[in-house]
Amino acid sequence: MTRDLYTHTVAGPRRQLFVTGKPEYMGQVLASLAVSLGPLAAGLGKGYSSPAIASLQQRDADAFSVNGQQASWLASLSLLGALFGAPLGGLAVRWGRRRTLVLAGAPLSACWIMTVFAVSVEVMWFAAFFSGVLVAIVQLSAQVYVSEIAAPSIRGGLSALLKVAGHAGVLVAFTAGAVLDWRQLAGLISLAPAAMCIVLWKVPESPGWLVLRGRDEEAEKALRWFRGNTVDLQLELAVLQAHVITRPVNLNPKLMFQTLRTPALIACALMFFQRFSGANAFNFYVVSVFKETFGGTNPHSAAVAVAIVQLLSALLSGLLVDSAGRLPLLVASSVLMTLALACFGSFAYYKEANPKTVPNLDWIPLLCALVFTVAFSLGISPISWLLVSELFSLEHRGLGTALATSFSYLCAFVGVKTFVDFQQLLGLHGAFWLYAFISICGLCFIVCCVPETKGRDLTEIDTAR
Repeated sequence: MTRDLYTHTVAGPRRQLFVTGKPEYMGQVLASLAVSLGPLAAGLGKGYSSPAIASLQQRDADAFSVNGQQASWLASLSLLGALFGAPLGGLAVRWGRRRTLVLAGAPLSACWIMTVFAVSVEVMWFAAFFSGVLVAIVQLSAQVYVSEIAAPSIRGGLSALLKVAGHAGVLVAFTAGAVLDWRQLAGLISLAPAAMCIVLWKVPESPGWLVLRGRDEEAEKALRWFRGNTVDLQLELAVLQAHVITRPVNLNPKLMFQTLRTPALIACALMFFQRFSGANAFNFYVVSVFKETFGGTNPHSAAVAVAIVQLLSALLSGLLVDSAGRLPLLVASSVLMTLALACFGSFAYYKEANPKTVPNLDWIPLLCALVFTVAFSLGISPISWLLVSELFSLEHRGLGTALATSFSYLCAFVGVKTFVDFQQLLGLHGAFWLYAFISICGLCFIVCCVPETKGRDLTEIDTAR
């Protein structure tokens, strides 16, 4: 009987888990909004370094001195910490997705409070590294949790909400950093993870994880909270139970490797193309890049414009990902990114060959940066993380997501550190042409290897492999 229910669920053109009517989304949306406070804190931390370093070196230089090299470590140590945090998150989510979020939120808030009262740059380094560890745990847990509680029809939109929250955090940090010093800004950031701990206290655990642990009654109560009272839960619960019965956790290394190999290769490749697409240049070096290409436009104003466009594009991605599908957005994103990067590199080459340019040509690099930002935030940035949470099977989702997340942060750390090297070796134009070539390679990979998961239940995606 259970097997029949399972087969019935994954069959048919609509692949609906609900017997009658539309699914109730309110519980899922509320839980996702609560969880999004974690990525919001991550975005605030990502946007902290630029205004904080400026505050340390200019307005608050009498606190303690910070030179350029020390500032660069302050900006990048969180990424190094995240590299170690991702595998820890993969282990932690085995003991509960929501529980991991709550337990990681409190020390993350403490790290920012430590920054508020820092008396040396070494203390700030320590706090930055461990906040990176905790941010990686929070982001991994949040992505897994939302993918497991969301109905297939809105899973893409709710997962995109996490990226929107992250972009909103960057924008808030940039804006607040213009009026707050580095201590005040750190205090503001500490509120986000603390708020997440509070609002998640009454939110249920992931039903999939509860079934995996044999707690079926709690899983049914959690599903009722997420789906509402008008939905027949027996079919969906039977699907989860059948999946656990037919796919028990196997710790045999050879079998685990066979299970993880294909989704891990796809997920890690997507992370590589995402991190080495030139996004690091626009995120971490946007002001200095604009200074080299602009003739008279204020680079700081342009950086804020890029952050605003990034946020709006992430919002649009959330609206389109469940209607247009993952693959069309990924393909369009890669094409537009390649064109924008190639054009930006060409303008940089023209600027280097003709130093005395006309100021009104500043609109060309700005337009290229905005097109790139729209394409990146609409496609490969949110969808890569969405696919990471969708491709791995339930029993290995924590481990697989940790593997892909660790690789992503490794690529991010290397990408941030190597941009200056690429610029010195190839010139600014050569660096962006290299990123354009990598984007073309990413397009070929997406077309050939990435599956479409739109509207499919997670158990169905696993069975289809």
